[in-house]
Amino acid sequence: MSNRPAGCTGYLAPDGFLPQMLAELSGVTQIHGRLVLAAGPEQRCVWAENIWHDVLTIHAPSIGAAAKELKSRQRNWWPYAWHLHRRHALLQEKLPYVSAKPMHYPQVQPASPLGSYCLSDELTLLAATRCSSPFPNGAPQFAEPTIGQPPSRAYLKLWEVFTRLGVQPKTGDRCLDLGASPGGWTWVLANCGAEVTAYDRAPLDPRLLARPNIHGVIGDAFSAKPDRLGPIDWLFSDVICYPERMLAHIKEWLASGLCQNFICTIKFQGSDHYGVIDELLQIEGSQLMHLYCNKHELTWSLLAK
Repeated sequence: MSNRPAGCTGYLAPDGFLPQMLAELSGVTQIHGRLVLAAGPEQRCVWAENIWHDVLTIHAPSIGAAAKELKSRQRNWWPYAWHLHRRHALLQEKLPYVSAKPMHYPQVQPASPLGSYCLSDELTLLAATRCSSPFPNGAPQFAEPTIGQPPSRAYLKLWEVFTRLGVQPKTGDRCLDLGASPGGWTWVLANCGAEVTAYDRAPLDPRLLARPNIHGVIGDAFSAKPDRLGPIDWLFSDVICYPERMLAHIKEWLASGLCQNFICTIKFQGSDHYGVIDELLQIEGSQLMHLYCNKHELTWSLLAK
């Protein structure tokens, strides 16, 4: 026996960011750990790690009954086991196997839909056959690189955003990397075959500076202005700065018409600067997301049409 709450949508917050997500949502009806149910269709929610569409509430008097209900709807399921851990594990054992092996970049993201479920109590199952992310609980995992170790773990942000967007720079693309040191993003871009100009007050890892398609510049990232550098294909930024300053730099490059592709980390210090979120989303065609590898920051992107 099951019913479908009218337009009920689930939002799974990143670990530690439930308050930020709750502040975005209206019509909240239930909270289960990091999972928030809200009445109505999907709302804008940039802090959500995964969004569950058309959430079902299913009466499941036993593990077997719960498994039967899920398998009758589709094959692939992943649990959000915020409590009742043993019961969730027993239920997952009765479902078809779903691999959670780390991906080898640049492997494309899974094409098969992955449903999400959780037990709100021992007799009640919450489930969604359609979710915004194809990754378990919205959290992609990548295998560590085996050749050419990156100088920092910041490379994981770019791997994730390129995987999610399904695009990356091409060989020969001119890329500007702001706030580059020690070079995690530059390492990714150079491995794509791009020509990278990397700005930071601190130097890049010497191993990167030895590569012919990388040019390191010691200096203020915000001195990298369009009238000084001319046309580029991509602007990347992982600069530590106030969000308003990053927004102003983005707008300067947009106004110049000299760059069409942008991927920028927007770093926050508390909630005082969250007004920038609305301003960024007003830029036509842009996206704002919380990556699994993000901390108190969001990643903004704008791609050429």
